[in-house]
Amino acid sequence: MSIAYIPDLVVRPAPLSLPTTDDLASLPLQRPLLMIGHGTRNANGRQCFLDFATLYQELDPSRPVFPCFLELTGPSIQEVVDHCVEKGYTELSALPILLFAARHNKFDVTNELDLARKRHPQLKYHYGRHFGITPGILDLWKQRLELLDTPEHNPQGISPEETVLLFVGRGSSDPDANSDVSKMARMLWEGSHYQTVETCFIGITHPRLEEGFRRARLYQPKRIIVLPYFLFTGTLVEKIFDISAQQQANHPNIQVICLPEMGLHPALVQVVRQRELETQLGQVQMNCELCKFRLAALNGKEPHSHSHDHGHGHHHHHDHHHATINVDKEADYHNRIWQVP
Repeated sequence: MSIAYIPDLVVRPAPLSLPTTDDLASLPLQRPLLMIGHGTRNANGRQCFLDFATLYQELDPSRPVFPCFLELTGPSIQEVVDHCVEKGYTELSALPILLFAARHNKFDVTNELDLARKRHPQLKYHYGRHFGITPGILDLWKQRLELLDTPEHNPQGISPEETVLLFVGRGSSDPDANSDVSKMARMLWEGSHYQTVETCFIGITHPRLEEGFRRARLYQPKRIIVLPYFLFTGTLVEKIFDISAQQQANHPNIQVICLPEMGLHPALVQVVRQRELETQLGQVQMNCELCKFRLAALNGKEPHSHSHDHGHGHHHHHDHHHATINVDKEADYHNRIWQVP
């Protein structure tokens, strides 16, 4: 049963000044931009993404920015591409506003774009890179963690050595993306003086958030800081706060405190600008050495002929039929994870 999270559980920093037009690198082309979000049924989460797209457009009106979603809400990729074609555009930049290169980024978005191009053969798109691990995002979280050690938010003076950082990713069926979550958590922990960092997930993969809390308590900390590694709010972020409140109620001797999702932060604006520039300059690079879709293709397991190029010199075929995996059963998950998809 869901409960409302306790007051002060979530520490939201004061809004930062957003970049101005002068802070952004100039674009060499006026090519329209598709900003592609994952999508959510959560109205607040959907609106946050649309607000982010509006902000990004207002900072540089030299070319249009069209927000759309992969699933769960609209406008869809197909609808927005149709609108672009109606406007007479034949060439688009397409950016996945996604943190890591999981299945959605590697296959689902590109499959949607391929379907749109079949309906509009004249259409050419330049597919950009996901956000990944960047210095700006690392600095964002370091600044927020420093805020938690100010007297206002740490009146008991709990030291970092008495604190466990609980880093919560969304979770994916792609081991490559899940490993990036662990890498990000480790990079954030290095030099922080926190007792340790535990990495967990809110869905799909393991360990889940409840298990993350259990592991964190083994270190007998006085404080657990929960970091939800999400761009915008939504159902899963709210679930993280809700579970954290339940854990606080069940273990009142350990302070539980949550950071919020990234939100409309200047660092994200700069990352989007960098990714858009890469698409215009033809400099998009992706790591596919450990992509399970690529490895399956090399082993001849692809069951149909759909293919796409990531812009880095190799093509591989992806099956878009979902295998049935009981993701709530950890043993089944680990037995099946490297099967494709």
